[in-house]
Amino acid sequence: MGLRLRAAWRLARAVLHALHGVAVVLLGWPRMGAATRHARIAWWAGKMLRLLGLRIEVQGDFRPGAKLIVANHVSWLDIMAVHARCPEARFVSKAEVRHWPLVSRLVDAAGTLYLEREKRRDALRVVHQVAQALAAGDTVAVFPEGTTGDGTALLPFHANLLQAAIATATPVQPLVLRYADAQHAASPAAEFVGETTLAQSLWRLACGQDMVVHLQVLAAQGSAHADRRALAARLQSLIGEALREQLASAAPPRR
Repeated sequence: MGLRLRAAWRLARAVLHALHGVAVVLLGWPRMGAATRHARIAWWAGKMLRLLGLRIEVQGDFRPGAKLIVANHVSWLDIMAVHARCPEARFVSKAEVRHWPLVSRLVDAAGTLYLEREKRRDALRVVHQVAQALAAGDTVAVFPEGTTGDGTALLPFHANLLQAAIATATPVQPLVLRYADAQHAASPAAEFVGETTLAQSLWRLACGQDMVVHLQVLAAQGSAHADRRALAARLQSLIGEALREQLASAAPPRR
């Protein structure tokens, strides 16, 4: 099968899977308990990755109970990658996602918290929401870079949302996300930067070859009485060091 034909086949199946997910949310979600919903989320996210031609490799374990997952941000696909292994995670996402076709129904069902980035005071509202979720025993996931990078280095971490973990003395678990393919330790097919549209990103992913999404779950860090900027710097250092090690070990040998 030619590359373009295979990509079109992958996308067609992915769209059908997305429609199936929306149908489940509309018709069966209210009757499901939390455990059933989490199982559905993990199954749906894992299958979507496979349909787009990605496999997932995980190193480390998520701690049980309430936690704030802090991860680097490469693609809109990051949420599915995490949900495939930690389906209980509630993400903080930009409010624009509410307007994405199909996707909005699915992210709503996963308990997503929305941040209006253009409104400076909205961060305080979201901090309170995250703190309430953590105090209730939920897992919340954030991308402190605030936007996507190219997968080879980190952007500066914003510390605001970390205050929710500090206020509730909830452990923070760093997570490293990396997309690789047959030729690249950090696959350009996964990049979602600049003016890249969702449609363009989907096509690049569908055209990818031997793509793998790596999740490296690092040891949870205490947050009680921490300074949020110092905590942000520590998390950025931990994630950045682990990412650099991954890229170095995955890079092809020089000739």
